[in-house]
Amino acid sequence: MFIFGLGYTAKKCADALIADGWRISATGSDGDVDFGDRNAVLAALRNASHVLSSVPPDRESGLDPVRDTYGRDFPTAWYGYLSSTGVYGDANGAWVDEASPTGSGRRSARSDADALWLKLQARVFRLPGIYGPGRNALDKVRDGSAHRIDMPGQVFSRIHVDDIVNGVVSALESGAPEGAYNLGDDLPASHNAVTEEACRLLGVAPPPLQTMDEAGLSPMARGFYAENRRVANGKAKRVLGWQPRYPTYREGLRALMARA
Repeated sequence: MFIFGLGYTAKKCADALIADGWRISATGSDGDVDFGDRNAVLAALRNASHVLSSVPPDRESGLDPVRDTYGRDFPTAWYGYLSSTGVYGDANGAWVDEASPTGSGRRSARSDADALWLKLQARVFRLPGIYGPGRNALDKVRDGSAHRIDMPGQVFSRIHVDDIVNGVVSALESGAPEGAYNLGDDLPASHNAVTEEACRLLGVAPPPLQTMDEAGLSPMARGFYAENRRVANGKAKRVLGWQPRYPTYREGLRALMARA
């Protein structure tokens, strides 16, 4: 498999595939191929039976650098793309699934990239907020950056990085058809609820409720709170045979606590 962008999630996927006997080549800081070295990338693609991209679209141009730079050179192969449930936009807290409309939210570039990968007949994994080792609410409570925002009714979906890996591997092993797959846990919940559970596990008081202005949130963080939705995962369960190892944030945080 050739992986574009060996970041936090894709590296976890690569590690699992290597353990299963796959040969992996990749771009990224931990990869073995320079994205800008066209000859090296083309050589790697010629040797690949599967391609996975975790590279998001460029924030300024909105273009997908992988598709725009190497799309015409892809082999006839299995394609996967790590996308975002941000493509669904705001649903006022309602459930969304893979048949829900996309492109109405703040992540228009991501929606365009998502659609292009679907046209390529890729397996597009739409991911909500990702947490895992080194990136979770326990860490934020410990370092003092955790917050609670006073926004009743605001909910989000999330996914443990290990469950993303399991979803990608399930798609490979099951011979799943191309299309979009939501990989989210079974319990959409408020950011506050996750923070409060992390505080409970650590035996500390939760931070006070604040407005967004009081919390001093960045424009990106404010955008995160501008959308409210619950992400359904039924298709991934039915088609991929996937079941989240951490069906809610509670199991996920407890497992991370045990690793510490």
